[in-house]
Amino acid sequence: MLVDSHCHLDHWREEEIPEVVARARAVGVGTLVTIGTRLSQAETVKRIASTHPEVWCTVGIHPHNAGEAPIPTVEELLCLADHPRVVGIGEAGLDYHYDRAPRAVAAEVFRVQIRAAQRSGLALVIHARDADDDIAAILEDEHARGGPFRFVLHCFSSGRRLAEVGISLGGMVSFSGILTFKRSDALRAIARDLPVDRLLVETDAPYLAPEPFRGKRCEPAMVRHTAATLAELRGMTPDALAELTTANAERLFRGLRVPALLG
Repeated sequence: MLVDSHCHLDHWREEEIPEVVARARAVGVGTLVTIGTRLSQAETVKRIASTHPEVWCTVGIHPHNAGEAPIPTVEELLCLADHPRVVGIGEAGLDYHYDRAPRAVAAEVFRVQIRAAQRSGLALVIHARDADDDIAAILEDEHARGGPFRFVLHCFSSGRRLAEVGISLGGMVSFSGILTFKRSDALRAIARDLPVDRLLVETDAPYLAPEPFRGKRCEPAMVRHTAATLAELRGMTPDALAELTTANAERLFRGLRVPALLG
């Protein structure tokens, strides 16, 4: 069974979600992590995860939304994350492509979420777009200040240096449908070279559908196409890649369990 390590099930109507989950499981995607982007949405993602045994969730603040509300305290985040279906903090990070929040505010919100991950032991899910140097600097600074923490550079499309910094600090790197795009040769080279025990796959559904579905609404079921591309790059069979990335996801997301592996 594959794990879709990053999707947004709250973008579907509630009555649609059982069908989305069923279509994923029918093609071997047995576990999904639905991601929080606003603290006001935390109860929604927790309810989705509590309703569907295949689904887990995170709570946090996307960099696009960092300026919408007062900066939370670490304690407020920890309170929201204290739930049996919550396996991560975020989606946190920086996005200088759209710059929808003041950069200083976004950086502070990012640091608060890192500290919540350090305190809780939950994985931090990181969004990085056009901000590689600042993200690397903040990760290194917070690691030195507060010690190691679990994290993943999600939907990775950044440069090699950020991937290497992430790996050096103990993080993982997750690849989405972008890996399958025709002009993603540089990204495929990075995916080919990273340590196998740090690789994850995801959809970021409903965004970024992989080839051959590019331009259509993405679903968690489509993660198998990204996984097939990654398997080919690594010289692995699809089954071996699924086993590897599932084990990596279970190691990253404390508490997450894939039903097919429980025996």
